[in-house]
Amino acid sequence: MWLLCAALCVLGVRAVYELSDRGGLGREFDGIGAVSGGGATSRLLVSYPEPYRSQVLDYLFKPNFGASLHIFKVEIGGDAQTTDGTEPSHMHYPDDQNYFRGYEWWLMKEAKKRNPAIQLVGLPWAFPGWIGNGKNWPYDFPDVTAYYVVSWIIGAKQYHDLDIDYVGIWNERAYDATYIKLLRYTLDKSGLERVRIIASDNLWQPISIQMLLDAELLRAVDVIGAHYPGTLTVDDAVSTGKKLWSSEDYSTFNDEVGGGCWARILNQNYVNGNMTSTISWNLVASYYEQLPFGLEGLMTAKEPWSGNYVVSSPIWITAHTTQFTQPGWYYLRTVGHLEKGGSYVALTDRKGNITIVIETMTHDHSVCIRPFLPKFNVSAQNATFQLDGSFNGLTSLQVWYSKLCSGKPALFTKKSAIPVTGGSFTLELEVDEVYTLTTLTTGQKGSYPGPPESQPFPRKYKDDFNVRNPPFSEAPYFADQSGVFEYFTNTSDPGDHVFTFRQVLTQRPITWSSDPYQAISVIGDYSWSNLTITCDVYIETPGTGSVFIAARVDQGGSPAYLAKGIYFWVSADGTYKVTGDLQGKIVLHKGLSGVRARAWHTLTLHVKGFSASGLLNGNPLWADVLTLGPVHGWAAIGTGAFEFAQFDNFMVEAELADT
Repeated sequence: MWLLCAALCVLGVRAVYELSDRGGLGREFDGIGAVSGGGATSRLLVSYPEPYRSQVLDYLFKPNFGASLHIFKVEIGGDAQTTDGTEPSHMHYPDDQNYFRGYEWWLMKEAKKRNPAIQLVGLPWAFPGWIGNGKNWPYDFPDVTAYYVVSWIIGAKQYHDLDIDYVGIWNERAYDATYIKLLRYTLDKSGLERVRIIASDNLWQPISIQMLLDAELLRAVDVIGAHYPGTLTVDDAVSTGKKLWSSEDYSTFNDEVGGGCWARILNQNYVNGNMTSTISWNLVASYYEQLPFGLEGLMTAKEPWSGNYVVSSPIWITAHTTQFTQPGWYYLRTVGHLEKGGSYVALTDRKGNITIVIETMTHDHSVCIRPFLPKFNVSAQNATFQLDGSFNGLTSLQVWYSKLCSGKPALFTKKSAIPVTGGSFTLELEVDEVYTLTTLTTGQKGSYPGPPESQPFPRKYKDDFNVRNPPFSEAPYFADQSGVFEYFTNTSDPGDHVFTFRQVLTQRPITWSSDPYQAISVIGDYSWSNLTITCDVYIETPGTGSVFIAARVDQGGSPAYLAKGIYFWVSADGTYKVTGDLQGKIVLHKGLSGVRARAWHTLTLHVKGFSASGLLNGNPLWADVLTLGPVHGWAAIGTGAFEFAQFDNFMVEAELADT
């Protein structure tokens, strides 16, 4: 039962809020979106078995089902660590072009398959090293950088029939006005006038003031995108007359507080900051949970080996807006804050439809990871909304409701339609609620039977990489943290190692974070302590090349260069060493192995308790080395530098934790 307008209310005098299109409309709505990348945040999703992989994709992209996203933003892979892993570039080297590496192409096609109208955005976080000609900087040769980025856009169309709608500059790093102008010129010269530029995917300043002072730059930039703006913009950004986006936001644990954060900023980014799009980092938490910012996607899908996934509250908070609006709708000018806390927005398609979204998130139930959120108060209240203009003839509105709390939340539940009498209706609002009231009748809370139960990574796992035509360039479950590891067909070996796994970078990329100078890919269960790893290895660089297998690796993501663990290295100069760190500075043991380049060798690392031992080609090489550092972590393979090297017949067997 709905509490309608009344002269007296238990909760006191009601406030009245007008919703009208008389006198014009507000800004055009550009949509709600999410990011895959920045980096490798969808890494595990591709390995999910069907039907669970398609179910996750439906919750994210299918219209009128789940999050029903309007915008999908992906990392333009740059071969470098960009938060939770590396994503491969389409051009590892100047003479190399491959538009089938990684999984973002596939993911964009899956999004388009479900929603052909979804808008696609590409943004570099890092660049291959050759772009900088030896410097960690992409702007010394802006024509080369523009060619590289535009090639990605052209390749998306040529090889995947994907039209990229927006492109960015360099995520959360310096921009260069000359490069932005040249990028615009190169796009236009390539027949890509329709592709719009977002800048600078960092702060509102200095890009806003520079655009006001530089007419050519102002013409080149279509959208000013800021990250984690705290729902606020700056006057200079507004003065440009450009679209304003929160082009990366949220990045918060996807529990009920995370859902509250998302509900608050989806409304208040426009109410406070005139932002017409908000994009979540990230799309789906599909990476090992112990990597940085674990479980900070709109939903979670981190167990392809079990098929388990979790549809989290941000999915349904997103639906409150996305299922009842579309890009091209307009905000009403009559939006704002509620008298006792919270906010409301209203949007229209200019054809008589209206969607109203109301949130009453309290401070402690809506804190985002950044920026700092000053204290504010929200309390229960009665709110009357008066419809005018095109909407004063409405007699009822559809109602969708969520209640975010630490108990059992109500998420995106359909309520009875609310009557509109004399153009008005009243809601009795409690705290931590979200309401959508709309003329649209197409909303749906999609569902599937529950996924399989959560299971740990298999204690015994092996991969011989014998895949003639792999669907993806990466082997399942391996998560590159530095360097790029790809399936490889070894035509020079007609024997047992035709199909292998190869580290393919030969130059340090233009980095986004503090990448290691070694290449490493992790796999398995972070809780593993006692285990045996076996892998065939092939060093390709005579004299200086080296490779390793490792256990108990305790760091990945941006701090991967700090990783400790137990690393068993062999080098092409015939030496070996055992270290307690990825950088090779903590040497626990060393000696001669007789290993040479361009020959296959089998390494075995056995770790139990505080002791480790190693075998070479099945024969003991070293034993009873006292282990230092972490007592659990991932298994890993890697190289001593950015160099070609191959791996084959990887196997790991871990003991139960209590044995």
